[in-house]
Amino acid sequence: MNPANAAATTAADGAELPAFSNARRVVVKVGSSLVTNRGQGLDREALARWASQIARLRAGGREIVLVSSGAIAEGMQRLGWAKRPSALHELQAAAAVGQMGLAQVYESCFREHGLLTSQILLTHEDLADRRRYLNARSTLITLLGLGVIPIINENDTVTTEEIKLGDNDTLASLVTNLIEAEALVILTDQTGIFTGDPRLDPSATLLATARAGDPHLESIAGGVGSAIARGGMLTKVLAAKRAARSGAYTIVASGEEPEVLVRLAAGEAIGTLLVPDTAPMAARKQWLADQLQVRGQISLDAGAVRALLVEGKSLLPIGATAVSGEFDRGELVRCIGPDGAEVARGLANYPSAEAARILGVRSGEIEATLGYVVEPELIHRDNLVVTARP
Repeated sequence: MNPANAAATTAADGAELPAFSNARRVVVKVGSSLVTNRGQGLDREALARWASQIARLRAGGREIVLVSSGAIAEGMQRLGWAKRPSALHELQAAAAVGQMGLAQVYESCFREHGLLTSQILLTHEDLADRRRYLNARSTLITLLGLGVIPIINENDTVTTEEIKLGDNDTLASLVTNLIEAEALVILTDQTGIFTGDPRLDPSATLLATARAGDPHLESIAGGVGSAIARGGMLTKVLAAKRAARSGAYTIVASGEEPEVLVRLAAGEAIGTLLVPDTAPMAARKQWLADQLQVRGQISLDAGAVRALLVEGKSLLPIGATAVSGEFDRGELVRCIGPDGAEVARGLANYPSAEAARILGVRSGEIEATLGYVVEPELIHRDNLVVTARP
């Protein structure tokens, strides 16, 4: 299935129909506050409602992947902890206990509708390694073909600061790209995305439609440290931006809205629709763009920025001006322009120490400088993805 062919259709009057109603493969993400009744423990009635709705969508021919939070909150309740611990090993223990309860409730809810479920726990390492990435993709697509509902969560029991995805909005967007879903539905305790924080600004209005990746969305979602950002709206905006890389639409809507998934599938406009405005990236470059752990950074001059953004060329040593961080050959690095903004990222042909020695050097002079030559480029265009607009 090519998600590029899943663009929203157009009604007879020229109006664009909501993307969800046309999507065959959908990722649905439900947040912790919804799953756990705002931290009180698993809300079994809510989970049963979503299972019922997803069962109806599945009966209509849609393939659904569910990304669900809630393991830590459920574990805390089972362990009798009133306060969320701060120690990593205690959070991991709570997740290990709570994951059992989360899986049990989902399994029983979907069984009532004759559906099988599967539990998949992921970390960034599963998606950063190309072979494991493809294995995860194959498993998910096989499960969908078998009519199984995959239920995904971050593997909090083994995740550390170095490998954690950070939030399930990010995880949901990565899964959307992984399986080339046409739509990502993020269910939250908010109605959608507003022009301001509705809790602080009475004049704030709901955005019905916006462009995924619009920088203005990030500012109105409240930069780092704002009330909305702490509440998770910024992560949803960034998730939509990431999902758009594979051509997916994102809908941010209230999970407390009655029959929200069924109504969205019927074409009703609910919440905020975030529309991709660029063609989907090729699969390998999409994988590169999705990686969250960048090992180092290479600074470029204006000519190199133009070569990457406008001319689609490789990064040559002559256009590089500085190297920071420590990285080995084949590791992911960020390329930044003279203004400090990221323009691209890719897999380095040389480790950081050698890359620093050939800054500003012509490709034909690499061997004379290092005593050997691996490739004439610092990063070949096949291993490089542009992340900025030309």
